[in-house]
Amino acid sequence: MSKLNHFNEQGQAHMVDVSNKDITSRIATAKTSIIMNADTLKIIISGSAKKGDVLGIARLAGIMAAKKTSDLIPLCHPLPISNVNIDLKPEPSKNSIDIVATVKTSGQTGVEMEALTAANITALTIYDMVKAVDKTMKITNLRVTLKDGGKTGRLVFE
Repeated sequence: MSKLNHFNEQGQAHMVDVSNKDITSRIATAKTSIIMNADTLKIIISGSAKKGDVLGIARLAGIMAAKKTSDLIPLCHPLPISNVNIDLKPEPSKNSIDIVATVKTSGQTGVEMEALTAANITALTIYDMVKAVDKTMKITNLRVTLKDGGKTGRLVFE
């Protein structure tokens, strides 16, 4: 098993020193889904939720979350995010919304945590906006599906 970077020789948590790493273009994509009742999905798609435009607000929340990741996760580096894209795809056959968050930067460390945070907060915002009509929603299968940049290069997962 490889050494965990966020712990020093004494086993204490610390921020990883990335000052000697090259600045490279970096990208990460994370995906998740939120499953709901068919009627809830119809409310979201039709734009008739009482709180407003569920998908538009969720997209903005995901973008904001990516930019605030280092404020939420103690050992994450603050990064100059150059782009955040949130793709929301309603899937009526599965009564779900698939969420894909892609984050880009040029820096010395990757943006996987920012992509995961963006996808998750997008799903949580959808949940919050329609929980009054559906208490059974499930956020599922949060994962990184792409990491590119840095010395490890391009990795694709599914």
